[in-house]
Amino acid sequence: MNPLEAEGRTRSGIIILIVWINLRPKGSDIPKCSIEYFYVPSLNKTLNSRHNTTLNFMVRLDNPNSEQGIYYDDVHLSFSSVTYVFIANYTVPRFYQGRKKKAKKWGQVVPLNNQTVLEAVLPNGLASFRINMKTQVRYKNSFWKTRRFGVDVGAEVEVNGDGVKANKKGIRMKKPDSSSSSSLRSYFHVCVLMNLLVFFALC
Repeated sequence: MNPLEAEGRTRSGIIILIVWINLRPKGSDIPKCSIEYFYVPSLNKTLNSRHNTTLNFMVRLDNPNSEQGIYYDDVHLSFSSVTYVFIANYTVPRFYQGRKKKAKKWGQVVPLNNQTVLEAVLPNGLASFRINMKTQVRYKNSFWKTRRFGVDVGAEVEVNGDGVKANKKGIRMKKPDSSSSSSLRSYFHVCVLMNLLVFFALC
């Protein structure tokens, strides 16, 4: 191979690497998810509503990107006690979210295992629940859509004697602590791409 061909392949490899890096979502690009409203009528001590087996909630999804919209697949929510006793599931249908937009998704789970709810009450009078959210998203800029990236986050919610979440502020949903495995996967991908660059340069 002559030097011009080798240089051309090297440049192509560098371009591929740059495009790949820019298409991968950074931590600041992923949707910000939070629980803004959570109400369990059967835990409201001022009402005689122990047979009201509903759970009412609102989750908010924020797109922090000013240059990319987000396509969400179906958003799957799972409700359980903090000891991971299953309570209910809920699915938000797929949707598109524009740049720097916020989406509020209201929902109600019914019927709800009322005994499981009562067992979630702690000795201090508060009840504690766990909400997990899973979906896949694609990012869209002016020219193309990326491949799908998984979103797997969750949070614990404490409910007071009025049946509403004790924390008046939104509760941020965070991903499980898997930073080490994510770093290893990223390192592996970079190594593969660097090897490809070397291959193009030597061929």
